[in-house]
Amino acid sequence: MMIGLPGGKVVLRDEGAGASWVAEVAPFRLAACVVTREQYSGSGGALPATDVSWLDAIRYCNELSRAEGLVPAYGLVDGDRDGELVSCDWSATGYRLPSEAEWEYACRAGSREARYGELDEIAWYRGNSDGRVHEVGGKAPNRWGFHDLLGNVWEWTWDLHSVAYGPYRVFRGGGAYDPPNACRASSRRKSHPTFAIDDLGFRLAQTVR
Repeated sequence: MMIGLPGGKVVLRDEGAGASWVAEVAPFRLAACVVTREQYSGSGGALPATDVSWLDAIRYCNELSRAEGLVPAYGLVDGDRDGELVSCDWSATGYRLPSEAEWEYACRAGSREARYGELDEIAWYRGNSDGRVHEVGGKAPNRWGFHDLLGNVWEWTWDLHSVAYGPYRVFRGGGAYDPPNACRASSRRKSHPTFAIDDLGFRLAQTVR
């Protein structure tokens, strides 16, 4: 299910660099849950699709868009292993990854708190996950209806981390193996677009036209 959100503003922070900035967010839609294994590969049920690189995720967005008769958001270039030549048409009707600002705007749901509820109620993390990811939607959503934005699996966003890290892309939200400190609205990590691991997935977004 895609949830439509109005535009707004959100304060982003890079805790490592000690920097913060205000980002404008245009109206958009975001999936209530991360993409599942069933959606991604046709098997695996409601567990999150993991071991998916940033490049895999944007290819899936384009494939799903075409399957539903929508205009793909991404322009890809063969052989572009670093993803540096990928373009995004933010006016396209198709699916895409959320921007980092969109992700945090949805996660905070109008709050300035680090989390949208008590951690054990809203997230699978090191303290309650039994060392594994869980089916999506099993924890309480935030007040805008989004599940698992914190915990269970980290989520790729569109954004480059910084010039210093070259093509590294940002992922957000914390995962099932992480301590509480990682499961906060401002927590961010980054890696190469080919990086894939068993607690990293993605969520679909769409531009509202």
